[in-house]
Amino acid sequence: MVVTVVLSEIQRDTLAKVCDTFAPPVAVDEDPTGFWGRAASDLQIPALIEQQLGGELVSEDQLEGFRQLLDALADAGFGDAPQEVREQILHGFMDSGPEALAGVSALRGLTMLLFYGVPDPATGRNPNWEAIGYPGPRAAPPSPEEAPKTIAVTRPDEADLTLTADVVVVGSGSGGGVVAGTLARAGKDVVVLEAGGYYNEADFNQLELWAYERLYRAGGIAQTANGSFALQTGSNLGGGSTVNWTNCLRTTPRVREEWEREHGLEGLAGPAFDRHLDEVFARLQVTDACSDLNGPNTRLREACERLGYDFKVITRNADRERYDAELAGFIGFGDVTGAKLGTLKTYLQDAADAGARFIVDCRVERVLVEHGRAVGVEGTYRDADGRAARVVVRAPQVVLAAGALDTPAVLLRSGIGGPAAGDYLRLHPATVVVGVYDEAQRSWWGAPQTGLSDEFADLEDGYGFLVETSHASPGLTGTAVPWESGRQHKETMAKGSMTSALVVLVRDRGHGRVTIDGAGNPVPHYELADELDVRHFRRGLAELVRMHDAAGAREVLALSRKLQHWHRDGGEPVEAFARRVHDGPLSPYEHALFSLHHMGSARMGADPGTSVANPWGELHDTTGVWIGDASAFPSASGTNPMITTMALARRTAETIAAQ
Repeated sequence: MVVTVVLSEIQRDTLAKVCDTFAPPVAVDEDPTGFWGRAASDLQIPALIEQQLGGELVSEDQLEGFRQLLDALADAGFGDAPQEVREQILHGFMDSGPEALAGVSALRGLTMLLFYGVPDPATGRNPNWEAIGYPGPRAAPPSPEEAPKTIAVTRPDEADLTLTADVVVVGSGSGGGVVAGTLARAGKDVVVLEAGGYYNEADFNQLELWAYERLYRAGGIAQTANGSFALQTGSNLGGGSTVNWTNCLRTTPRVREEWEREHGLEGLAGPAFDRHLDEVFARLQVTDACSDLNGPNTRLREACERLGYDFKVITRNADRERYDAELAGFIGFGDVTGAKLGTLKTYLQDAADAGARFIVDCRVERVLVEHGRAVGVEGTYRDADGRAARVVVRAPQVVLAAGALDTPAVLLRSGIGGPAAGDYLRLHPATVVVGVYDEAQRSWWGAPQTGLSDEFADLEDGYGFLVETSHASPGLTGTAVPWESGRQHKETMAKGSMTSALVVLVRDRGHGRVTIDGAGNPVPHYELADELDVRHFRRGLAELVRMHDAAGAREVLALSRKLQHWHRDGGEPVEAFARRVHDGPLSPYEHALFSLHHMGSARMGADPGTSVANPWGELHDTTGVWIGDASAFPSASGTNPMITTMALARRTAETIAAQ
């Protein structure tokens, strides 16, 4: 293995000891798979982390912070101490202050992500999967001949490339894909620029880390500025619709009425918007026929039945003929069956069939503006070998659909969008409570989300939370499971086949903001601080505990840094544990918080002081620039946002086509 040298020998030795403290060899009577005796170093995790530290995703300031942390640990006698003392030292550092807590938490997260996620080059499988009950890839991808790429892409042959078009669409996910397909079919000359690459089922090997590296933004491990939230969003041709969990929920009447009444989105509460929702459902072939309930979804249904809570089966955008329940559980890593009908299979194919042109691996830096109106965009193409080329697309209509983190960054780099550009970022704050059951849960079988409860969706003035289930991802699970000791963490992970995860997803009233750093990269700022949001989040944690109890879990585990664990035979009443979890700390790194839904950072509205675009999606301050993704949401949707994003994008595309 070639190691990028970014650490001194002492720092490298300390890093190895840190990794082996998080994932140490543990003495047990029987170890048929070698799991208990396996340390992080046995999988070369320290060397892999050093490679990560030397990569472009880690800034020089962050790298220097890691070096200082390793030096401080070495000075504390970490390297020569036995396992138990090293564990105490790490806990002491985490308790000492937010900077040390952030640094140690980052090292722990990387160690566990790789220890449970990285495959052996010889076998293609992680050696820990058998012990934790995870099957790993279950089918070889089809050959390129069996699953050809049907969208032609343009790759610059020379140093620069200049194109002209009627419309340039930046981003190809749920919003950008719909805009491109709608406008191309309406006769517009469309160019689509996508920052990620082009992959289809012939590439989808069902490997978690492969998917994060190639299909997700920032390698799948982006965070808010203070590290309080893990952020995941797609970055590929098809965007989030290639990696999401195919949860097709219509915009709720209450949200539609709010957006029309308070933000001026004309027609959103009535049949005009119903038409867009209906058209999206039809194009995606949304069905309830591919909604098998795996263990976690069955536990959710059972809990709701026993507690008298609402439960719904989720409709999904899936091709019934291709759907395979044995493989559906891996769709967060790309759908090897081709059953998922995201924009890659639908609207982007429509655009390609109508003559649209596509450039992938192209990051748009700025919108070109002359005399107050758009004239195109400028970006940089970079191939896998690092060859770069400048790309300019001249077009009178520019649609920004790069996602709620990158769309505002383009606006800010371009100096347009007004005072609200980047503001009003919503994240649907989410976390998991895990239940351990007496029978295998098969959380990797069937689609990840096929059921939900909206029992608590409207607790106060239209705000509350949904209860859903989660994708089976061993690497991310390893990062989220509380670490008290190396033995305890392995004991918890070894129960993986018997666990079900329930998710609380809060409709947030509070908001954050996206800024840009000195290099122009987006920096999302968000804290779970709004009083109502905190109240609902805590209520959600307690309800998940009660639901696991009602479904028959023998153990329940919250994802707090300091272990919060309940056992049915342990003597503690479940209500006492629910209150303990409810009252636990939520400050950064004290609880595993994540967001898969990013919205509102370039929102539509009637007021140029508090919105970026008018109620139809065009910027208040720059003619010809439109917002075509979830950035346009005036507030949080309160539901998985794909269908809302697509319907709003279709509404905006029709407005552009009519000009």
